Amino acid sequence: LQPHQPFQIIVRYTTADGPAIWWLDPELTYGNAKPFVFTQGHSVCNRSFFPCFDTPAVKCTYSATVKAPAGIQVLMSATQSSYLEEEGVYQFYMEYPVPAYLVALVAGDLIHADIGPRSRVWAEPCLLPTAISKLSGIVERWLTAAESLYGPYIWGRYDIVFLPPSFPIVAMENPCLTFIISSILESDEFLIIDVIHEVAHSWFGNAVTNATWEEMWLSEGLATYAQRRITTETYGAAFTCLETAFRLDALHRQMKLLGEDNPVSKLQVKLEPGVNPSNLMNLFTYEKGYCFVYYLSQLCGDPRHFDSFLRAYIEKYKFTSVVAQDLLDSFLNFFPELKEQCVESKAGLEFERWLNATGPPLAEPDLSQGSSLTRPVETLFKLWTTEPLDSVAAASSVDLTKWRTFQTVLFLDRLLDGSPLPHEVIKKLSECYSSQLDSMNAEIRIRWLQIVVRNDYYPDLYKVRRFLENQMSRMYTIPLYEDLCTGTLKSFALEIFYQTQNQLHPNLRKTIQQILSQGLNPLPAIDTTAVTTDTPAMVLEDKVSEATNGAISLRDVNVSA
Repeated sequence: LQPHQPFQIIVRYTTADGPAIWWLDPELTYGNAKPFVFTQGHSVCNRSFFPCFDTPAVKCTYSATVKAPAGIQVLMSATQSSYLEEEGVYQFYMEYPVPAYLVALVAGDLIHADIGPRSRVWAEPCLLPTAISKLSGIVERWLTAAESLYGPYIWGRYDIVFLPPSFPIVAMENPCLTFIISSILESDEFLIIDVIHEVAHSWFGNAVTNATWEEMWLSEGLATYAQRRITTETYGAAFTCLETAFRLDALHRQMKLLGEDNPVSKLQVKLEPGVNPSNLMNLFTYEKGYCFVYYLSQLCGDPRHFDSFLRAYIEKYKFTSVVAQDLLDSFLNFFPELKEQCVESKAGLEFERWLNATGPPLAEPDLSQGSSLTRPVETLFKLWTTEPLDSVAAASSVDLTKWRTFQTVLFLDRLLDGSPLPHEVIKKLSECYSSQLDSMNAEIRIRWLQIVVRNDYYPDLYKVRRFLENQMSRMYTIPLYEDLCTGTLKSFALEIFYQTQNQLHPNLRKTIQQILSQGLNPLPAIDTTAVTTDTPAMVLEDKVSEATNGAISLRDVNVSA
């Protein structure tokens, strides 16, 4: 064989059960009609799906042939597809090089509707009208805003498929076909942020990828920065600052629980042999990474100058994988005046310190443009937590139904941080807000129910039961089970679990069993014959919850990939 001469290798293989492939019986779908399957490759699961160089440093094109029964729609993260109906065979081709973790497949009872000139939504028939009503027309608006900031969208189509609640994370940026959990459809503001974050990954993460899992912030920090630039362009600075304040609150909560000297708080985390890279994925990857990128943008004076740099960065490195030094060298070369000022060595804010110091971000963004939305939250929180409790009348006059979702969850998260609260406070809170909160989305309701559990407020416990009886997703079950088992309500949790276990995916069932088993004799045997290996996202959540005795809410780490 001559050097650099192309050659072909054919590998014939059969996959067994593995962490990348999730098989769902019809009962675990919304329609309860047909089986469903999806894959989740991030970060190193796709090696159980197909033979590959399972590292973000290696990119390649791919093609696939998939045969499926009649009535089952198959989709993949590919730029081209075709279907031979008489043979039941789908053909897919991804013409641009991607890392292995971005190869994705989903198949089930899915139908679609166009929501823009280059976008459609796919969902089970019973969910499609809701998906259309939430996203019709606005995805193109987000894509156009992103293109104005960072250059052309290079993947052709931007489609979205809504998956059953067993999907183990909130969303995944598979090129051409974002995967997103259907449970988020009821929470409009979270849906907006999650989809825009995945749109941003089309540039940061998919086009230009971190070459090593030790520098995931190169994808997630940049995508979070781009997401917030897009939301500022489309929804204004106040909304963006509110969402950022909510996330930074969560970052500091995680920091407090894990400790400021915890090595996972570094942007450049050391990946030890045998450690699953997804164990390193946390809010520091997103929010500390975002803060560093925001700091770089501030060095430029005008964020539009930084947008210009990022356009050049994408153009230079698209379809390749990079390390942090590539980004930082490009930044300094693009702004020679900053290089002359030695900004990379500024005392206390050295680039090296940003990358390798543990603890909180070295600098955080100015969020004063969001004060019109955050100040009412701070005021109401003080009314409820300042002794003596003389301001109930003023506090009870606040109508939370008029607030934005991110205002309400920021308020409830701060009450959660202060729990357990005095009994008089929790009683008055319930009298003032419980009925209002009942009609709100799940992101709000779960936080109120966690407050109920952490304060052992028995009059509202029936709402916890009702919520868990109707939830099948990790993000709306695990936080409550953890809180129930941390306090005095473990028997209550066991009772609910035994009543609802059959509606849960075996992987989720297994995780809840582990939570319930902590500090108890082994639980009675439960049929878990279908249990497969936990996905990385699940392993991450288990590790974090164990490290903090359940004190950290999993929604704080179970963010969009």
